[in-house]
Amino acid sequence: QVQVVESGGGLVQPGGSLRLSCAASGNIFSISAMGRYWQATGKERELVAFISSRNSTYYGDSVKGRFTISRDNAKNVVFLQMNSLKSEDTAVYYCHLDVRTTPAGPLYRYWGQGTRVTVSS
Repeated sequence: QVQVVESGGGLVQPGGSLRLSCAASGNIFSISAMGRYWQATGKERELVAFISSRNSTYYGDSVKGRFTISRDNAKNVVFLQMNSLKSEDTAVYYCHLDVRTTPAGPLYRYWGQGTRVTVSS
């Protein structure tokens, strides 16, 4: 069993910063990709950023240059540093981790519970 715990959301003014964290624990052999999606009210969940096991990164067009994703493999944690936040960044943010529980086993995608980010003055 793998547990995923998110933290770091909250209310911030436009132009401000937040850092989201997502930590996995439990029966983990290795973690491949780690990423963040967001879901605004009334909209579908969309990919914000992800980072591969080799630290290759991808960012959605709307967050390029403002958000930075990073990972700590020793602690099984992925971070999303969000700077220059805008009102349109308001959403619930979900992390995912693609976990292998045995050396030759398949990858399983685990999701965090979501954390709300509200950008408002």
